[in-house]
Amino acid sequence: MAVPTVRDVDPLALERQVCFALVTTNRAVLAVYRPLLEPLGLTHPQYLVMLALWDHRKAADADQFPLSVKQIAAALQIDSATLSPMLKRLEAQGLITRAKNPADERTTDVMLTQRGIALRERALEIPPAVVERLGVELAELENLHRVLNRINAAAVAAGALQS
Repeated sequence: MAVPTVRDVDPLALERQVCFALVTTNRAVLAVYRPLLEPLGLTHPQYLVMLALWDHRKAADADQFPLSVKQIAAALQIDSATLSPMLKRLEAQGLITRAKNPADERTTDVMLTQRGIALRERALEIPPAVVERLGVELAELENLHRVLNRINAAAVAAGALQS
């Protein structure tokens, strides 16, 4: 049997599309996260917001410096309008507070509450549980993470997220 050449392979075959692999993998991986996040009372998008806030808090004197909605949106590569309803729900759960920045009324600042800070301890169980459930070696996942970050950076550099 002959080995297929590039010309023999259909470039439009669904199973060859990177976009399809990314979409289906995203859906499957989020399904792994869902039952792990449920006991924390978080959806995956809310978890990402909390991760951004926990990362910021690790910075020096971050307790004194809130993150703006715009900064969180930039970190998550989403627009502020998408972020606002998530923040509203996190605030209703008592995990964050939102307040107008006194120096610039157009800016809304977001800070973790003590409850939001404490939730981080429980969230520490999420990453190893995901690795275990996926059944993939950590080194392989770390390599995938590097490749995905390179692809994301290339897409952003090509103007993929410009409006």
